[in-house]
Amino acid sequence: MTARTFYGKLFGWDFESGPGGNGYAVAGAGVPAGVHGGDPGAAPYVFFRVDDLEGAAAMVERLGGTVEALPGGDDEEATALFGEFRLCRDDQGSPFGLHRPPRA
Repeated sequence: MTARTFYGKLFGWDFESGPGGNGYAVAGAGVPAGVHGGDPGAAPYVFFRVDDLEGAAAMVERLGGTVEALPGGDDEEATALFGEFRLCRDDQGSPFGLHRPPRA
């Protein structure tokens, strides 16, 4: 599975050809973002906001990725202040995170 397929299915994103035809830009994500290959060892670590953390984590696993909780993530006070997080890897091993903001 390519990064476009994995993240497209996970977040409902569409992609368009990137500048100069090298890579792909995320269309309609609300933030400038993109994916490309060919960078040995380079991998940004970003967290994506989700409303349904459990559902998104389950989708990551269905798509062939992995999910783990952050150490100390069960601290109720920290969760109330910062929300909940999961560390993930996509089906190609690239790291990213999921974040559900604190509930109002």
